[in-house]
Amino acid sequence: MPLPAPHRAEREALCDLMLALGPDAPTLCQGWTTIDLAAHLVIRERNLIAAPGIIFGGPFSAILRRATERTIERPYPELVAMIRSGPPQWLRPFDRAMNLMEFYVHHEDVRRGSGDMTPRPESETAELEDALWILLCRRGRLLTRSLGPVGLNLRRSNEAIRDEHLVRKGTPTATMSGSSGELILYLMGRREAAHVKIDGSPEAIRVMSTASFGI
Repeated sequence: MPLPAPHRAEREALCDLMLALGPDAPTLCQGWTTIDLAAHLVIRERNLIAAPGIIFGGPFSAILRRATERTIERPYPELVAMIRSGPPQWLRPFDRAMNLMEFYVHHEDVRRGSGDMTPRPESETAELEDALWILLCRRGRLLTRSLGPVGLNLRRSNEAIRDEHLVRKGTPTATMSGSSGELILYLMGRREAAHVKIDGSPEAIRVMSTASFGI
């Protein structure tokens, strides 16, 4: 039987881990336990009215808050089953584009939520790492828009791979090295959990260490 595509494998692994840990396990999402994360994922894919509040906030925040309160009252196993079943039919053509990064990051939010920041072995993540690198090259400029005039070069440094991608031209320029997944964690706001190395001028490093990253 062929292995599931990386975005599907991350969804399955996250659901398995959420069930194993239960609804009250800590995550890297500040203030959220696993049931909060489960409610977020269900709303994101299944509530067209409330989901805009995740990105835009503002007037949508109250709608999102009420939807979250209702969703979190549902049985935890039911929420996880809804996540596992995948997006609604009309969203399925966009599943990989929408959810590869989302489910990788949230899988790591739960994996590392207890404080163990150890990455998964590279032998288990080769296909995932390749897929994440392609996505990172496409979305790196969006994720790093807060850098302003500072440039950023990403260096993918796995055991047998050395790739580089200039996501943002600028002066000064920083270089951030790490596996695809660790680079994504840093650029999705998980700075303290990410295993990366940043090189460059003191100013470039300062901006990288204080910028607010994420979509």
